[in-house]
Amino acid sequence: QVHLVESGGGLVQAGGSLRLSCAASGNIFAANARAWWRQAPGKQREFVALITSGDDTRYADSVKGRFTISRDNDKNTVFLQMKSLRPEDTAVYYCKHTNLRSGDKDYWGQGTQVTVSP
Repeated sequence: QVHLVESGGGLVQAGGSLRLSCAASGNIFAANARAWWRQAPGKQREFVALITSGDDTRYADSVKGRFTISRDNDKNTVFLQMKSLRPEDTAVYYCKHTNLRSGDKDYWGQGTQVTVSP
């Protein structure tokens, strides 16, 4: 079992910045991936960014150049630095953890609200 806790959400004006954190505890495999997803009201959950234990990263086209994902392995924490925020970035942001090559299920956090005002 892996437990995830997100933090750092809030209300910010367009053009502003926020940094989200996702702290993990429990049965974390050395080979793993942590990702951020988001879900806006009335829309499907969508992929935002991912980082692997090998520090490979991937981003959705909509956030490339504005968001940066990073990790602190000592603290089992992943961060999402968000800059140049837009109203369309408004959503609940969820953290997802995957233990790679394990056959284990994916784990999700409870989500943190990000609201960007015009």
